[in-house]
Amino acid sequence: MRKITAGLFISLDGVVADPHTWHFPYFNDEMAAAVMGDVQNSDTFLFGRITYEGFAEAWPAREDAGGEDAGMAKDFGDGRKVVVSRRALDFTWRNSEQLQGDFVAGVKALKAEDSDKNIAVTGSVSVVRGLLAAGLLDELRLLVHPIVLGRGLRLFEDGPGPFPLKLVQAQTFTTGVMDLLYAPADVPDASNRK
Repeated sequence: MRKITAGLFISLDGVVADPHTWHFPYFNDEMAAAVMGDVQNSDTFLFGRITYEGFAEAWPAREDAGGEDAGMAKDFGDGRKVVVSRRALDFTWRNSEQLQGDFVAGVKALKAEDSDKNIAVTGSVSVVRGLLAAGLLDELRLLVHPIVLGRGLRLFEDGPGPFPLKLVQAQTFTTGVMDLLYAPADVPDASNRK
């Protein structure tokens, strides 16, 4: 069964909205390596509509421009892009399609496909929440930025839960960004506590 990994830029107070307005001062080679690793280990990208539309507007032009992020842009372009949306979509970015049918059934079908590569979710907060709620997310990478924004969409808002997680890997970049990788976990047994 294929693994689904999600990666998000997040502030100390849990804000994930509009990272383009606060994230870039913290971007460095360490973060680029973490993000590129997730992209290169995947052959399918699962997007929500809003994130997809932003990526489809930006990444093809970056690939065409041939700048320093053209390699990542090509990887995104060459990868299969599956978009979650309730409305019919028109696609201009190559290798794009819409998730068919029910969200949970559609994602389970993607996970069951024959591939040794991951399915990556970048941004797409509603998709990450849906995967957590359905128990379909295998890894959650949070790139926690040392900034408090005070307002904006948060990854974990009031809603279903709890979603117990275990820390699999942690690294602090020279910019102060913490690269935290989580996987699903069982709820700890409270009877074993002293």
